[in-house]
Amino acid sequence: MMSQEVTVSINSLNHFLGQKQLRRQILFNINLEIKRREIIILTGPSGAGKTTLLTLIGGLRSVQSGSLKFLGQELRNISNKELVRIRRDIGYIFQTHNLLEFLTARQNVQMSLEAFGNIPDADAKSKSEAILEAVALGKYINHYPGQLSVGQKQRVAIARAIVSHPKLILADEPTASLDSKTGRDV
Repeated sequence: MMSQEVTVSINSLNHFLGQKQLRRQILFNINLEIKRREIIILTGPSGAGKTTLLTLIGGLRSVQSGSLKFLGQELRNISNKELVRIRRDIGYIFQTHNLLEFLTARQNVQMSLEAFGNIPDADAKSKSEAILEAVALGKYINHYPGQLSVGQKQRVAIARAIVSHPKLILADEPTASLDSKTGRDV
């Protein structure tokens, strides 16, 4: 059944930060399976390893111990070329928006589509504008990040993450800088 397709499979995952005497274990024997269309919420105190786990799943950190598969592809000891290919199937929403200040809201979203290199500029532009409309930023398409509120910047970042319809969206406190109504709407 298609809805039961496993997107992420994690087995006996351990992760350490630091070196020598400063080395400490952050993740302990994590086992997790995330299926297609499933929403998983990670909770825990600051420093519990939630962001570390998200960055491992997203291929932004190297898997040190255990197994982590994305759509059946093992991420441990994967080549950089394969990792780049896999990252194209993942939408990232970070705690901070990470927008490029010299690009407009539309351009920040559009660059996510242009990373694929096979979408005509006109299509990328119209898709970017449509997704910004969907997150209630239609009036701000041509505004630069410096002209936007923190909440508006975060909605641009959310639009950037979802515009390409990735197979997985990793969101690290995506609505923390939004009011509760806007957070629910987004």
